[in-house]
Amino acid sequence: MAAEKENMNARDRGFVRMRSIMDMGMGVLWLGMGIFLVFIKKFNTGLEVQFNTPPMKGFGIICIIYGGFRIYRGIRKNYFKK
Repeated sequence: MAAEKENMNARDRGFVRMRSIMDMGMGVLWLGMGIFLVFIKKFNTGLEVQFNTPPMKGFGIICIIYGGFRIYRGIRKNYFKK
């Protein structure tokens, strides 16, 4: 992988950097939303009645998984097909 990074031009390195930052940022947002939905009673927002249902907890778990995947993909930086 180090040899691939050496062979990239400046445009490709900029693309990888921008995409990596975007993936990590979106991953943090999805992870935060998932944590909020799963642990909504702990935040005392007054929304517990509406959002403390099993489907919303399931959606929160899916958000946590997807956020973790986006963070992993941002750290991995493997955006070009071989």
